[in-house]
Amino acid sequence: MRSFLKIRRFMGRKGKNPMEFKHILPNMVTSGNLLCGLFSLILVLHGRYVPAAWLVFFAVIFDGFDGKVARMLGGGSQFGLEFDSLADLVSFGTAPAILMYQVSLRGLHIMGAVIAAFFALCVALRLARFNVVHVPGPFQGLPCPAGGLFVSSFVIAGLSLPSWMMAGVLAGTGFLMVSSIPYANMKKLTKKTADGVKCLALFSMMVLSFVFLKKSAPLFLFSLYIVSGLIRFDWGQWLLKPEAREEAIEHKN
Repeated sequence: MRSFLKIRRFMGRKGKNPMEFKHILPNMVTSGNLLCGLFSLILVLHGRYVPAAWLVFFAVIFDGFDGKVARMLGGGSQFGLEFDSLADLVSFGTAPAILMYQVSLRGLHIMGAVIAAFFALCVALRLARFNVVHVPGPFQGLPCPAGGLFVSSFVIAGLSLPSWMMAGVLAGTGFLMVSSIPYANMKKLTKKTADGVKCLALFSMMVLSFVFLKKSAPLFLFSLYIVSGLIRFDWGQWLLKPEAREEAIEHKN
């Protein structure tokens, strides 16, 4: 009974401060992200590697919607921010790391385990930095969802690289996440600021990549995103209307 009362006080339900629906719903969406990561790990344990990789992709859908739901309902909170980071660590850090260890790195023995752990550690560091350091404009370093999706897309594509090469891909992706290389942030695009023609062109390219490349399309698209950061090409700026781009540059200066 005493434990139950403590839980009620923790959740803010004692008497007059019940948790509001606008706070509950975004966290329910974030729970979908976390569950995808957990089920992905379970599938890896059963040797179902391709479905496990696809669950990482489903996790990013929940990750993209929880913030939108919170902003729409005005229910963003510090709790939601921390919960989102914990879910991202599982779905885009731990799950891809264990997946790639089982698929490609077991032959390297302890070194393979170290590389997988390094990737997960970089995701944790990237998330912690993102929560503390708020820099307007492009992302500083490769976003964790993109990193997790990129390495998982090798499994979906059925591309079997030598263990040492896959270890390099995993380690390199980890370094990109904790780097300061700018990567496009397209969350700020709106109907008013986005260039319709360019958005249609980008969407058409994505559709055509799935038509012609099929299961290799995710690997192609995320490789393109990673290279764009290395050559300092900002997709977010490119997709803006000219007047919106000029306003963004003036605001930045």
